Amino acid sequence: MKNISSVLLISALAFNYSCTTTMKTNDIKQEIPVPDASLSSNPFMKKSKLQYEAPEFDKIKNEHFKPAFEFGLKQHDAEILKIANNSEAATFENTIVALEKSGEILKRALITFSNLTSANTNPTLQALDEEYAPIFAAHSDKMYLNENLYKRIKSISENGLDSESKRLVQFYKQNFEIAGANLSSADKEKLKQVNQELASLSTQYSNKLLEARKQGGIFFSDAKELDGLSADEISAAASDAKTAGQAGKYLLALQNTTQQPLLQNLKNRATREKLFKASWTRAEKSDANDTRETIEKLAKLRLKKAQILGKKSFAEWKLQDQMAKNPEAAVKLMNQIATPAVETAKREAKDIQDLIDQQKGGFKVEPWDWNFYAEQVRKAKFDLDENQIKPYFEITTVLEKGVFFAAEKFYGLTFKKRTDLPVYHPDVVTYEVFDHDGKSIAIYYLDFYTRDSKSGGAWMSNYVEQSYLLGTKPVIVNCYNYQKPAAGKPSLISFDDVSTIFHEFGHSIHGMFASQKYPSLSGTNVPRDFVEFPSQINEHWALDPVVLKNYALHYETKQPIPQALVDKIKKAGTFNQGYMTTELVSAAALDMDWHSVTNESQLLPVLDFEKQSLNSHGFTLATVPPRYHTPYFAHIWGGGYSAGYYAYLWSETLDNDAWEWIEKNGGLTRENGDRFRKYILSVGNSVDLNQAFRDFTGHDPDIKPLLRNRGFIK
Repeated sequence: MKNISSVLLISALAFNYSCTTTMKTNDIKQEIPVPDASLSSNPFMKKSKLQYEAPEFDKIKNEHFKPAFEFGLKQHDAEILKIANNSEAATFENTIVALEKSGEILKRALITFSNLTSANTNPTLQALDEEYAPIFAAHSDKMYLNENLYKRIKSISENGLDSESKRLVQFYKQNFEIAGANLSSADKEKLKQVNQELASLSTQYSNKLLEARKQGGIFFSDAKELDGLSADEISAAASDAKTAGQAGKYLLALQNTTQQPLLQNLKNRATREKLFKASWTRAEKSDANDTRETIEKLAKLRLKKAQILGKKSFAEWKLQDQMAKNPEAAVKLMNQIATPAVETAKREAKDIQDLIDQQKGGFKVEPWDWNFYAEQVRKAKFDLDENQIKPYFEITTVLEKGVFFAAEKFYGLTFKKRTDLPVYHPDVVTYEVFDHDGKSIAIYYLDFYTRDSKSGGAWMSNYVEQSYLLGTKPVIVNCYNYQKPAAGKPSLISFDDVSTIFHEFGHSIHGMFASQKYPSLSGTNVPRDFVEFPSQINEHWALDPVVLKNYALHYETKQPIPQALVDKIKKAGTFNQGYMTTELVSAAALDMDWHSVTNESQLLPVLDFEKQSLNSHGFTLATVPPRYHTPYFAHIWGGGYSAGYYAYLWSETLDNDAWEWIEKNGGLTRENGDRFRKYILSVGNSVDLNQAFRDFTGHDPDIKPLLRNRGFIK
């Protein structure tokens, strides 16, 4: 997942501010503030002296954020007014480029703050987040709804501009219009109020969910209840319980998704049921962390916002600048995938029930049984046991000998571990990235393990974005939520976890290969339904024979994974795809339904709305719940994927089609890597991305490779 902040201001701000300290508007002198002595020790007041302006985490304290926000807001306000009220005729340089250079201090503080509130938050940061969310929303509106500024942008001629500069002018025009620049003064005031309320509610939702996940873990008193887990997993559960103040017990913490990884191995059905229900009900307990009321308010306000902006639904408004363009195109794609997925899931459910009956289980399969028995079905059908695989997937080996190795072979990249750069948490590791010619191109952080201070899931984010205009290179982080092993024990992960590491690195490499002049168009600043394309295609390298043999090494013997086991993994590649696709597409449909309502009367209480939505799309298999239940669907209520979760399926269509092209043209070759870099990874949002795909593959996207890859068609 690309971490798209719910605070739109981050994408609106640019890194640098004008050196001019005064301005003249209608003969009224206005000053652009500069930091005074009281701010001299605040690390956000000037560029970091670390390589590529990496954050000085050893200097950044909680108390630095509020003064940086306050000063940064004032300074950026003045800069925007200077641009908007310039008495000279609008030009690309004095308007668009000036906007790209504005807001340096505010963006530097805000982007670090946003990353820390996701990866290593605390009560002080959470309180600041709630306090400033509406303030930042109002500040963003000051820019987007500034009539003078919009008029200047509209008046700029594209004649004589290079292609990227033309694209930037179009980008600004579209963003201002989508944000409401054409509204009447009265409607602008209404919109400002709605935006502030939405920002506050989204932040409240994220904070509630973080605490709900933390409080949702289950303590067990007897290790027998954890039968099926490895000794290391039980030891880790004991360690987690001790850390939580429950020494002598065992804590099974929750991960972000509906299904929990440990359900696959837990033999005790009552334990499985407790864990699943703890996951499912984490944010609907009628306590302080219940998110349902907040969600209902968000849904109503998003509809209101869309209507103020002249659209029938929030989805119609949100998809204007996406590849899909409108909800109908997204729904059409989902429907093409949903029907074969559900039919396949029904057959998979029958296989599981048959196994339960053969074992004289005496019960009907429930959601908490699926992964446990699916693993047994897989073992029976393909003679493949997940516990046979895990010893070959030690997390650092997967990273360095798998992910990095594939990047070296395909793109010529190399990586050097750095221990001299400060980090925001002891678990974080750092690498410097070098291009095929030996030139350094990026700093890359990794944060593997779950903790109470971290949001669930996995994501990529920038601390610094690439820009030739600003002279900046990428500083990138990947965050995960793997269970930290007990001290001295290896961190062994499943093959699904391996795929996730490859996936998130795909986002990172998209950011590393950014080659844009302007930060607004750089790297991963692309539509949501394109941003997952580079990450999803990178997953395929996990099973490339050359790559797999290099990283799939037994953590004790260091022997490579046997070919017989590799063959089993590949043969089982389409196993359980009905289930996995159904849980994904049902979540995407649920998201689109929440944001496609055209009248408030269509908005039912959260659980009723979800039930109605799933039934209307034919997702009636109770054993296959959506990947995210509405109360903890963080992508759409706390992140930037509202009306956009379909993006994973849209991007997967692109990725499977492009992967077929790569396979047909030689696979893991530098020539193919250079081509993919040229047409896809390095262009950011500086070109028409539909054309970029055609330039790479030679044709329009085709859904059939995706359906073949998932085993739905031959």
